[in-house]
Amino acid sequence: MPQESDSAERPTALAVLESWLQRRLTADAKGWLEEKKSTALLEDRNAYLAFALAPRKVGKADLQLTDDEFEEALAACPGWTPRGWTTDQAARLILLLAGPADCFGRRLTQLCATGDIGEQVALYQALPIYPDPAGLTARAAEGLRTNIIPVFEAVAHANPYPRTYFDEAAWNQMVLKALFIGSSLHPIQGIDDRANASLANTMIDYAHERWAAGRPVSPELWRCVGPFLDDECLADLERAWNSPEPMAREAAALALAASDLPAAKTLLASDPQLAKGIDSGAVSWSLVHETITVG
Repeated sequence: MPQESDSAERPTALAVLESWLQRRLTADAKGWLEEKKSTALLEDRNAYLAFALAPRKVGKADLQLTDDEFEEALAACPGWTPRGWTTDQAARLILLLAGPADCFGRRLTQLCATGDIGEQVALYQALPIYPDPAGLTARAAEGLRTNIIPVFEAVAHANPYPRTYFDEAAWNQMVLKALFIGSSLHPIQGIDDRANASLANTMIDYAHERWAAGRPVSPELWRCVGPFLDDECLADLERAWNSPEPMAREAAALALAASDLPAAKTLLASDPQLAKGIDSGAVSWSLVHETITVG
C-alpha cells in the first residue's frame, strides 16, 4: 500500500484543478462554475445536472498544461499526468470533488452508471485523485470491463492508479485485456516495473491461441515476456524474430535484450545492427508503439 504520510503537505487535486480553470475560463464560465459548486453542495440532482451541463458552460478546450502545471499535478498526486485533459473534464471533477464528503461515493457510482462515454472518461481517468483511492479498486475494475476503448484507456493509460493500487491478478488481467481489445501497452504506467512471471506465461498462452486461430500477435506482447524468458518461451519468441514484419523483429529484439538467458543474448548478437540500434535508442518500445499506432 502506498505511503501517504506526506499527503497533508501536498496541494489538493481540487485546488490544482481550480487554479488551472481560473487561468483559462471566461468570467461567465467561472461565474457559472462557482454558482454550481454551491448548489451542488445541497442536492444530488443539482450536482448531476451541473455535471451534464459542464461542456456547454465551460467549453471543451484542451487545457494545454504548462510544465509548471504538470509539476503541480505531480505534487498533488504522484504519477498524475493529465495530458490531453479538457476544460469540461476539469470542471466536472471540481463539481464532484467540491461536494460533501459523505456524498462522494454515491455520486461517483451514479455518474459512472448513467454517464455517457465522455462523462465516464472524465470520471475514470481521475481515479488517483479521489478521496480514499485505495478503496476504489472495484470501481476501477468496472471501468476496465467495458469494450469501449476510450473508457478502458481512461483507467489503463497515463494513469498511475493501476500501477499503485492493483494487485498482481488485477494488473495482469488489465494488460491482457488491453491486447485483447486492440489497445496499446506502452501508455500503461508501470508496464515494465510491474512485469511478472505469471503475466509472461499468460501472454505466451495468448500468443498460442492467436496463432492457432490464424491471427497475428501484437509485437507489444513480447515486452511482458522478455524479462522472464526460458528455453521454451525463447522458441516462441523466435517466431517473431524470424517474422518478415520489421516491427515484430524489433519487438523480439527488445525482448531478447531484456533477458539474461544466454541463448537470448546469442540470438540478439546474431543481428549486430539491430543490437546496436537498441543500445543507441534507435530501436525502442516507444518507437514500436508509435509505428503500430500510426499504422
